[in-house]
Amino acid sequence: MNHILYKRADTLDELHQILHLQEQNLPESLTENEIRQEGFVTVHHDIGILTAMNDQCKHVIAKLGDRLVGYALCMHPNFKNDIPILKPMFDRIESVIDPTKSYMVMGQICIDKPFRGSGIFKGLYRFMKNELRADAQWIITEVDQKNHRSMNAHQHLGFKKLIAYQADGIDWELIYLTTD
Repeated sequence: MNHILYKRADTLDELHQILHLQEQNLPESLTENEIRQEGFVTVHHDIGILTAMNDQCKHVIAKLGDRLVGYALCMHPNFKNDIPILKPMFDRIESVIDPTKSYMVMGQICIDKPFRGSGIFKGLYRFMKNELRADAQWIITEVDQKNHRSMNAHQHLGFKKLIAYQADGIDWELIYLTTD
C-alpha cells in the first residue's frame, strides 16, 4: 500500500480514531466466526489512559489520508499498575527478563478489516522498531493463545516466546522482538 503513512500519534482526533477502531474489534463487537478468523483485541482503553500512554511514548499509527487504518499502542513500563488486566503481564515480564534490558510493551495492535493482509501489520512493527531503537532493546507483547491470527502474524515477524502463562482464565503467550 503505497499511500499508507506510518507515524506517531500526535492529535486528539487520532487517539479517538484508535478508540473507534478498538471498539469495532473487541470480542463483544464480533461474531464467534470473526473472532476465530480475524482475531480480536482484549483491552478497552478510555481516552484518559490512552492519552497518558501517548504522552509518555507516542503510539504508532498507519493512516490513509485522514483515516486511521491501523495502530500499535506503546505502553511504557511506568503504566504497569494502570490497567488491571495487564498487571499479570508486567509481573511475568519482571520475573523472566534481565533487569538491565530496556523494553517497551506493544499494548495492542489492530488493523482495520478492509486493510488486513496488505502489509500494514508488518509496517507498523517495522516503524515501531525503528522509532524505539534508541529507547528500548525489546518490544514485548502478549497474545491470547486462542487468537491464532495474531499468534501466527507475530511469529512470522520474528517474535520469540518468553513464557506462556494463565491469568484470569486466559492462556497467554508473552513474546518479544529485539529492536537491534
